[in-house]
Amino acid sequence: MAAILDASQVTMDFGGLRAVNNADVHIDQGEIVALIGPNGAGKTTFFNVITGVYKPTTGDVRITAPGKETESITGLKPNKITEKGLARTFQNIRLFQNMTVLENVMIGRHCRMKAGIAGAVFRDRKTREEEEQVVADSYAILKKIGLETFVNELAKNLPYGAQRRLEIARAMATEPFLLLLDEPAAGMNPHETRELDEMILKIRATEKISILLIEHDMSLVMSISDRIYVMDYGLLIAEGQPKEVRANPAVIKAYLGEEFNA
Repeated sequence: MAAILDASQVTMDFGGLRAVNNADVHIDQGEIVALIGPNGAGKTTFFNVITGVYKPTTGDVRITAPGKETESITGLKPNKITEKGLARTFQNIRLFQNMTVLENVMIGRHCRMKAGIAGAVFRDRKTREEEEQVVADSYAILKKIGLETFVNELAKNLPYGAQRRLEIARAMATEPFLLLLDEPAAGMNPHETRELDEMILKIRATEKISILLIEHDMSLVMSISDRIYVMDYGLLIAEGQPKEVRANPAVIKAYLGEEFNA
């Protein structure tokens, strides 16, 4: 199976602090891969390198979008990486709280619009048709995520779990081939987490989107991941299928705890 993302020897230093140390991560097409580890292990920093928030001190991040040649995205700006087909959510919800649910998803479609400044000013027929298509496409995404009943509701009025799903819907609106989820189950109750579990699997199955997630909910991680990477103090200390990682002594010592392995 072809790798769609290959991060090689990625290192990220902040002054004298090494947040990520020579990390090698690959994701194959169609995979759900989890990156786990204690707080402060460097997981979100690694996400930020992949998505262009940080330029790595050393190393390279290469992608192979379906039907395209392999290319390096190291050093590209976040908006350019989004255009290449990578989209992400964040630990802390970053919705436009005073905009509607539909408008939040429509913003995600912006990077796929072709109308330029002239079209926006003069609003010719082609521009109007494109705007109508954006509305239709955004509503279709909300239906897939199960948020269509909230279409005209302000984002700030949604239940917490629905706000989390809306962030994923907005990311999907950019038409990614790789979706990066940063602690998507954070703050969710068990029922909301089960719904999230089902939604992630559905996205992979129906949209053919590969997924890389950071998550502390081990039940979710173990139930949906094809492979798991474990990071501690910026180093990758283990990689493998859930059953392999679960039984790894180094992982148990660093993160999971003896009771998890019981």
